[in-house]
Parts: sequence; structure tokens; C-alpha cells
Amino acid sequence: MAMTSCEITWLLALLFDLGFTKQQLLPIALFCDNMAALHIARNPVFYERTKHIEVDCHYVRDKITIGILKTAHVSTKFQLADVFTKAILVDQFSQLLSKLGVVDFFQSPHPTCGGY
Repeated sequence: MAMTSCEITWLLALLFDLGFTKQQLLPIALFCDNMAALHIARNPVFYERTKHIEVDCHYVRDKITIGILKTAHVSTKFQLADVFTKAILVDQFSQLLSKLGVVDFFQSPHPTCGGY
């Protein structure tokens, strides 16, 4: 979440330079499949179990507090990032690829290729 927050911050700065306004862009939805990470990021209370957490957590928490990010839970079954980071079942892999807009040109005839 911290790395994505940094990327979002950079992209927002770029979009603001291009003339977009805060009302058009904010808040950005950041989806995560880890409920514990979401809870820690949202809750500013210090817990004894979380004292090992580094500055990354505080960075994400600050972005949420000032209204740049809005965190939300997404089920692991629908986490698009898993296509790139984990070994997943074929059915789930195909479903996530279709959500990304990836198509297999060799599976069905393509109209621009003459049906081959």
C-alpha cells in the first residue's frame, strides 16, 4: 500500500500540473485484500502489536487523513494484482485477465486477420 500511495502521489502531482483540479481527482480509491493492513492504515491508535511497523504505515495513514486516499477492501478472488504476483488457478487467471481486457487472438478468429 505504501508503494502504491507513493505512485498515486506522484501521478496526482503530474495531473495537477496538467490542470486537473482536486475536485476532479480526489479521493483516490486504494483497494487491498488484507483486512489487517486496512485496519492499521485507517486507525491512528497505536497498538502494542504494531510497533514494528515502519514509516510506510504512517505515510499511508497521512494520505488517508488529508483526504487523498480512500481505502477499500477487495476480496482476494477479485484482486487484479494477483495476476502479476501470485500463482492462481486457471479459472481465476482467465477471469482476471478478461477484467484487464486481455484477449487471446489465437483462441477465436479475428476479423482483421481473415479469420485465421
